[in-house]
Amino acid sequence: MPFIQTRDGHSLFVKHWGDRVSPGPTVVLIHGWPLCSDSFDHLALHLSLAGYRVLAYDRRGFGRSDQPFDGYTYDTLSDDLADVMGSSGVDDAVLIGFSMGGGEVVRYASRHGGKHMVAAGLIGSVTPFLLKTDDHPEGVDGSVFESMKDGIRADRAAFFAGFFKNFYGVTDDNAAVSQPCLQWTRQMAMRAGLKATLDCVDAFGRTDFRDDLKAIGVPTLILHGTEDLAVPIEISGDQTAKQIADADVIRYDGGPHGLLVTHQDEVAGDVLNFLSTLN
Repeated sequence: MPFIQTRDGHSLFVKHWGDRVSPGPTVVLIHGWPLCSDSFDHLALHLSLAGYRVLAYDRRGFGRSDQPFDGYTYDTLSDDLADVMGSSGVDDAVLIGFSMGGGEVVRYASRHGGKHMVAAGLIGSVTPFLLKTDDHPEGVDGSVFESMKDGIRADRAAFFAGFFKNFYGVTDDNAAVSQPCLQWTRQMAMRAGLKATLDCVDAFGRTDFRDDLKAIGVPTLILHGTEDLAVPIEISGDQTAKQIADADVIRYDGGPHGLLVTHQDEVAGDVLNFLSTLN
């Protein structure tokens, strides 16, 4: 079945890779904003060919999943993750979140007690907290997120044309990815609902995960690019690593936010190496 039902009655699209009875943990992949599960295809293929069962799903409001008017908070999104796992019979999960998806991983750990979670992976994750506040002065000013939403409301297609160049580290001197790749990424983004796209800017930009990270008591892999312009490593990956006792950190020198494409083989190799340590 490509769709599962959430506890509040919405359909989520789920891709199943590999053998359902394969030994070892099931890898569950949670995509970034404003993409869908297709952004994990390269990694999912590598993992499934290595013998792992892999699930990747479209977050509510994105891809082929339902687009309800509300529910775009991390409490509801982590409940959706729990529903995907329950409906798919997953009882030994390695939860890997990219960018916004890292928030679901750590909120699931705290809100659902890490049930059936044996390890975690955070790739370019928005944790522990992006927003600048009095007790987090190094964060990103809230006006940045409001400007993003203004640009999306005014001309979403034009906004994403510029956004994804920064996402992949494309400059006049560095192609980084092909034009067809940029077009494919924009197509994923434009498939999402406008309300979901806007609400999730607030979710990943303003949610404080510092307390949630205390619930992570499993081996964790952290991958982050040192030149990530979307989620700067200094306030995200580096700080997350300090708060998780059993964390294996790999910094991609010069790497942008879109590591799943620009460093796809390195990411697949590092994730496979991490998984091999869990056996």
